[in-house]
Amino acid sequence: MHSSVYIIAVAGPSCAGKTELSRALAHELPCSILLLDSYYRDLSALAPAERARVNFDAPIALDDGLLIEQVHSLSRGEIVERPVYDFTTHTRVPRSESFTASEFLIIEGLFALYWPELRELAGTKVFVDAPDDVCLRRRQLRDVAERGRTLESVVAQFKQTVQPMAALHVRPTFQYADLVLSGEQPLLHSVDAVLKHVHRNSAGKVMLRGCGPIRAGRSDRDEEVQSEARA
Repeated sequence: MHSSVYIIAVAGPSCAGKTELSRALAHELPCSILLLDSYYRDLSALAPAERARVNFDAPIALDDGLLIEQVHSLSRGEIVERPVYDFTTHTRVPRSESFTASEFLIIEGLFALYWPELRELAGTKVFVDAPDDVCLRRRQLRDVAERGRTLESVVAQFKQTVQPMAALHVRPTFQYADLVLSGEQPLLHSVDAVLKHVHRNSAGKVMLRGCGPIRAGRSDRDEEVQSEARA
């Protein structure tokens, strides 16, 4: 890893807890979060019925060339024009968003540990896992509320592509992780484990927001306050 920005890659199955962990880390570190979801390929050339048949849970569904190019730029402290993806239409919107990394950059998504080029840039590689039934329940909550899906369509997609593709493409990448964490354990424990690894691996130069690193010994009530709709 040769970078002026310290990169943390957070991978794992859909709704295992990646997003909640990433957001919690962002409260403790001066960092930006880059979502792999922004890099789905633009399907505007396809009819809506054809778009719905695309397997969005395979690595080929993402524009990995653009993703890796932009992460390289971000690692050097440059500004990139990040694409904006509309999940309701499966297309990129015409506008892009200017994006730059802070001292730390979190790359979060299913395939954050899939491509060797991304793994080589990451100083801390994290894999978050949870049982399929937990992931499905959380996905139903998220996709109905945020992506305009029906419960029936969420279940069908999960069984047809999400679950089998996770077994084929996502879960095998745990072998590249520095930390394999349970998406069901108290969030504070996961955050503390990541911060400790980052601290060791960045020569102790972790700049925390607030008084200091999160400790696993916080109150039981703090540990109980976790979002059911983890991503």
